[in-house]
Amino acid sequence: MRADLAEVSWDATKSNWLVRIEVGEEVVRRHCNAPQSADDTTLQAAALKTLLDEGYEADASIVKIKR
Repeated sequence: MRADLAEVSWDATKSNWLVRIEVGEEVVRRHCNAPQSADDTTLQAAALKTLLDEGYEADASIVKIKR
């Protein structure tokens, strides 16, 4: 199954990164423990791993990083 979008953003209330996966109207939210200063490559890798862990195809072209 392919996700429509994977978005990575900093969650200030939890003090960690949030990976938000959209598949149609369904939204899956998962946190990852990368440091706040993580670079885009690290965050993209975390998003791809989260996609795979949730059973979706890992496609770097759908990953957006919001800082």
